[in-house]
Amino acid sequence: MLDYDEEAGRYDASRGGEPRAAAAAQAVLDLIPLWARDLLDIACGTGIVTRRFASARADLRVTGVDLAASMTRIAAARLPGAVVRADSRRLPFGHARFDAVVSVWLLHLQSGPEDVRALVEECARVLRPGGVYVTTVDKAASHNVGSDIDAVLSARPRSPARDLAADVAACAADHGLVPAGQAVFQGHGQGRSPRRTVADLRRGWFVTVPPGSPLADAFAARLAALPGQDSPRPDPVFHLRAFRKPPAPGNGGKTATTDGSACPGLG
Repeated sequence: MLDYDEEAGRYDASRGGEPRAAAAAQAVLDLIPLWARDLLDIACGTGIVTRRFASARADLRVTGVDLAASMTRIAAARLPGAVVRADSRRLPFGHARFDAVVSVWLLHLQSGPEDVRALVEECARVLRPGGVYVTTVDKAASHNVGSDIDAVLSARPRSPARDLAADVAACAADHGLVPAGQAVFQGHGQGRSPRRTVADLRRGWFVTVPPGSPLADAFAARLAALPGQDSPRPDPVFHLRAFRKPPAPGNGGKTATTDGSACPGLG
């Protein structure tokens, strides 16, 4: 697992910078109802996406939460007074506090299903009736673009995926949330090149291939033999799912559904 305190200083530049942030923010906002006034961004990181939520809608109050101290310091500089350091599994907010809750690139980092359940439960707890929870799913699969690099890496040991769309939908249903839409966006500037992938191996990006191990050296050698060492392969395409907390009776029909679409395959 990467140390996100150490990653903070280079996080934005190594993950697509402003173009990726703009794509992510717009895709999320497309799933957030226009009547929403309070949004919580969980695992906000450096706040590069979070601040776009606030700037896109003048009437949207945005709060960011992250556990890494270095990340929260950068985010707080971008959103003064609106960033809290906290564990996403134990949010420091009261029940039904937010109209929208967002967790982008978070569920896949959880150590086990119990942490995913705790996180989704917290999101449902702080969500107001009628509100919407938006999260990325299937992150590992998003990075597999069918390239020659992916062919090399296909032989590596795999960690269990914690954010499979069907599993997330089932967990959301367990906490009273129903499907409310979906979206995709491109991870600009994140297409892997062989040389960059070797560097990621060396710094522990692939958690099942320890840096300095014979396995890492073997993969590095195969990657170094690929053509176009500095040529990025296609960018990943990330997937979002939205889930609504059913509105309470007598609220005038207010609902967080943005387009009425269902999520195919989500139970």
